[in-house]
Amino acid sequence: MIAFVVPGSLETKTGGTIYDKKIVAGLRARGWDVDVIAPDALSTIADGTAVVIDGLASKTHAELIEHHADRLRPIALVHLPLALEIGIADADAVRLRAIERRVLARMRHIVVTGPTTVRMLEGYDVPRDRVTVVEPGVDPAPIARGSGASTVRLLCVASVTAGKGQAILLRALKHVSSQNWTLTCAGRIVTAIENDDRRVTFAGELDEARLRDAYDRADVFVLATLRETFGMAVAEAIAHGLPVVSTKTGSIPATVGEGGIVIDPGDERALSSALERVIGDAGVRARLKASAIARRSSLRSWDAAIDAMVRVIELVAHD
Repeated sequence: MIAFVVPGSLETKTGGTIYDKKIVAGLRARGWDVDVIAPDALSTIADGTAVVIDGLASKTHAELIEHHADRLRPIALVHLPLALEIGIADADAVRLRAIERRVLARMRHIVVTGPTTVRMLEGYDVPRDRVTVVEPGVDPAPIARGSGASTVRLLCVASVTAGKGQAILLRALKHVSSQNWTLTCAGRIVTAIENDDRRVTFAGELDEARLRDAYDRADVFVLATLRETFGMAVAEAIAHGLPVVSTKTGSIPATVGEGGIVIDPGDERALSSALERVIGDAGVRARLKASAIARRSSLRSWDAAIDAMVRVIELVAHD
């Protein structure tokens, strides 16, 4: 048996919870007995049990995790170090860094979801041999059919927060000369963003059927994120063969390859220029789409991700 500690519902549609849910489902499909619990249920887990703890749990339950660490075989799952969340105050960043550093020191092993996170943890005094990268997978998807209209349909899929860059995206679009576009922002609205453009729709969190339809009807995928460890929504866009405009953070450049345009995070001028190209030139969109379609076969599967997680769990369970 293995326990999986998550700080909230696995039904929340964020990159982190989708990752957790996919890993749990994959382990169960392979015959593992996985008990998904809240942090305050750690006391119910038997001594010596391997426990995967989502790093977000450290934010509110650090002392509880430390209390049970020695009797369990804990594995930290770090999507993004807590102190690096975009938009938090400096004092909060210092406090969260101290908390996470203390918790990680008690872990038997640490799983991170992208190679850039390994570098992010260098200041946490975590031995490199106790860190394993388990990148997310992506489900196979049909090639997006597109809008079939003269208006270019842009799609952004991400929780609406300062870190995901929707406000930057809206400002960049104001400087695009072509008016021939619409933008749908799909994702849970955490931070309200002022919008006076009728071409922009904040659709909120979509169920799976509506999200599949949004990808299918899109012409271009856009994500102006400021910091990522991987970039799951971008991989999903490439799986649909969509041209991508995004940023040089996490694994996004490697995922996109020639299938899109990536610019420095926060560079509104470069973002406007990239949007100008994909909106105003059908030839550019066609070239990027062809490259995105060619990249689909190189995307990592969830089976590969689960294989990697199993190796970590077995290592810790028999340590």
